[in-house]
Amino acid sequence: MEDKKVAIVTGGASGIGKALCMELSRQGAAVIIADINEEEGMAAQASIPHSAFVYCDVTDFSSMEQIINGVCTEYGKLDYLFNNAGIALYGEFSDMNLDHWKKTMNVNVWGVIHGTQIAYAIMKKQGFGHIANTASAAGLGPSPVSAVYSATKHTVVGLTTSLHYEAAAFGVKVTTLCPAFVDTPILSKAEAVNLDKSIIMEQFKKQKMMSPEKFAKIALRGIHKNKPIICPLPLRKTLDIFFTLFPAAHTSLMRLVCRVSRKARISA
Repeated sequence: MEDKKVAIVTGGASGIGKALCMELSRQGAAVIIADINEEEGMAAQASIPHSAFVYCDVTDFSSMEQIINGVCTEYGKLDYLFNNAGIALYGEFSDMNLDHWKKTMNVNVWGVIHGTQIAYAIMKKQGFGHIANTASAAGLGPSPVSAVYSATKHTVVGLTTSLHYEAAAFGVKVTTLCPAFVDTPILSKAEAVNLDKSIIMEQFKKQKMMSPEKFAKIALRGIHKNKPIICPLPLRKTLDIFFTLFPAAHTSLMRLVCRVSRKARISA
C-alpha cells in the first residue's frame, strides 16, 4: 500500500471535482473529498470507493492548512492537490460592485493561493507531488460579460503556469485545468447580475457540452504527462488561432457574445 497515491480535491462533492475524485479512485488513489457542502460531500463519499469527506472552506487558510497537514500526517505524504473549488459570476462590469469582486476573488483566487501555498511547501520538502489548479477557458482569452470571473481565472493560469517551471527543480509538478462548456452545477449556481439567467443558460445549452467524467479523464491523462495547461481540443487551438492569428475574427466573435448577452439584460 506504500505506493498508493493520496489526493485531496477541493470542490470535490460535485461537477468536475466529483468526477476527478471518481477517476482518481478508479485509478487506485485514496481520495479526500474536500467541500463546503456537507450533504453533497457525504453523498459523494458514499458513492466513491477509497474516499473520505472533509468539510472545507477554501477561503479560510487555517482550515485548509489543518486539512492538508492532517492528510499528510495520516497518510505520510501528499501526491496530489486539486484546487478545484470555484464559483461563477455573470454580468457587465458596470454592474459589478466590490462585494462581487471580493466574493469571487476569495474563492477562485485566494482559495487556490491557500491550497498551493500549503501543498507546495509540503511537496517541495518531500521532493514530489502534483498540484492541479482549475481555471477555465475564460482564463485563456477575453470573456465579455464575465470580466470578474475571467479575471480570477486569468490569475490562476498565470500563477500556475509560472509555478510549473519554478517547481520543476524540486520534483514538484504543477498543472492548470482549463475546462469550457462542461455540464456542471457551477453554471446553474452562478449569480447573474441584471441578467435573465434562463436566457444565459439557454445559450450555454446550445453548446456541445462535455460531461465532467470525460473532462476528468482528459485532465488526468494530461496530468500524468505533466502538461502545464490542459484544455480540451480543439478548443485550445481555436482560442489560439482566433486570439493570436485572426484578431479581426476574434473581435467579431466577442462583439457577438456581447450582443447575445445584452438580450438577456434585465431592464432597470
